[in-house]
Amino acid sequence: MKSALALALERLGEEPYASVICYPRSSKTELKKRLVELQRLGVEAIEFSGEKRAFNVPILGKGCVGIVVIAYLNSKKIALKIRRVDADRSRMQQEAKMLKKANSVSIGPKFLGVSENFLLMEFVDGDLLPLWLEKRREEAVIRKVFRELLQQSWCLDKIGLDHGELSHAPKHIIIDLESRPFLVDFETASVNRRASNVTSICHFLFVGGMVAKMLTERLSEIDKNTLIEALRLHKAERSRESFERILRLCVL
Repeated sequence: MKSALALALERLGEEPYASVICYPRSSKTELKKRLVELQRLGVEAIEFSGEKRAFNVPILGKGCVGIVVIAYLNSKKIALKIRRVDADRSRMQQEAKMLKKANSVSIGPKFLGVSENFLLMEFVDGDLLPLWLEKRREEAVIRKVFRELLQQSWCLDKIGLDHGELSHAPKHIIIDLESRPFLVDFETASVNRRASNVTSICHFLFVGGMVAKMLTERLSEIDKNTLIEALRLHKAERSRESFERILRLCVL
């Protein structure tokens, strides 16, 4: 069911919404082209809500490649990524390809559609990992979520897909309302470089930075030197055995 905040496509030609659809600079030609794309994709409406802003309009997220908003497809809430007109890529197809590959091993929000300027995917209702950790204190739940994050990273490594952003991922992990973790934003993902998702996410979660500090306050402290040595071994071996050792050190 659509929210009262949802705007039909006909309203998107009005400012400031037109400037968001064509962020960061709108033109009549580009806007007309993008509205046609949205119609062809079956998008019925867009909901402008969230903690970020573009032209003082609430949105879900904003990055170097795109703006993320809530949209409606077949009356169902989805996530819509809008390519910035000044992005360093001319199409969204490559990111869609990487997301579909991640989906092949049940990772990431489900791919729903793509065009030159838009990527449609499952809407994950939840919190980014740092905020989720601030709210959560139950050790068993935290361990379960982090074990799943490591397992997902291992699966991506096995299919040769490197996420590319997991060494610093405060905006790339969402925990949904059922405490299920989702790796999101595959815009820099690649199959052309060696996948190192396990190593990258372990450094982010357990070795350094804000999340590692938060974890130390909630779980027993991890021997970082032992973990770093285990990661070096895993980088060389890339075996299930070396990965299981990392799991035991971190979350089991």
